Amino acid sequence: MRINYNYIKVIGLLILVGGLFAFSNYRNDHRKVSKPHVEFLGENKLFITEATVSKLLIQNQQAVTGQPKDIIDLNELENALNSNPMIKKAEVFMSVNGELSAEIEQKRPIARVHTNASYYIDDEGSYMPLSSNYAARVPLVTGNIKKNKLKTVFQFAKAVEEDEFLKKHVIEIRQNDDNTIDFKIRKSDFTVHLGTLKMLEKKINNFKAFYQKALKDNTLNKYKLVNLKFDKQVICTKI
Repeated sequence: MRINYNYIKVIGLLILVGGLFAFSNYRNDHRKVSKPHVEFLGENKLFITEATVSKLLIQNQQAVTGQPKDIIDLNELENALNSNPMIKKAEVFMSVNGELSAEIEQKRPIARVHTNASYYIDDEGSYMPLSSNYAARVPLVTGNIKKNKLKTVFQFAKAVEEDEFLKKHVIEIRQNDDNTIDFKIRKSDFTVHLGTLKMLEKKINNFKAFYQKALKDNTLNKYKLVNLKFDKQVICTKI
């Protein structure tokens, strides 16, 4: 009986390749996770630090650093990061050699509530806690404010944030008990009564026209109240 050594060689080669593949998989699965690399997207103003993010990367009630790669659940880590009220969106990646990376997009505050409780309102109208790491220079919000009813004050704060003139001048937004809005501007003592947000763009344009004329006439400090409640006129009360 003739022995076909070519078959034996092929079988041996397959066994060798299979063994190497299994060994490679075993070694890869048991590779230890390195210290996470955290990258913040967008602005460099860090409301949440890299150290805080690293502490959120927990698996089996332990930090992921040094744990076997095969037990790491990336979805679980992403959910942990996304549940943090400072974070808008987070994505976690794992390389083949066990390097863990997290991309973090922070929430962006546009106003700061300053009542019995202090917190930010972000650019999507959601609650955002204050940070011990960085304080944003945004208008203060006072008056009758509840965390679960931020719609009205958010809409005006958003309008301020998107308008260069208002963004430069508005320093305080007040929500009254009847849900109307007042605001104050930099370097002036008068209160601006906006009223409701109906015809908001028209009211803002009216205020800009008033401001420019009063600035030119040097009369800004002669008023205690500027009423924009009526979209077709500006009613001013002198001191």
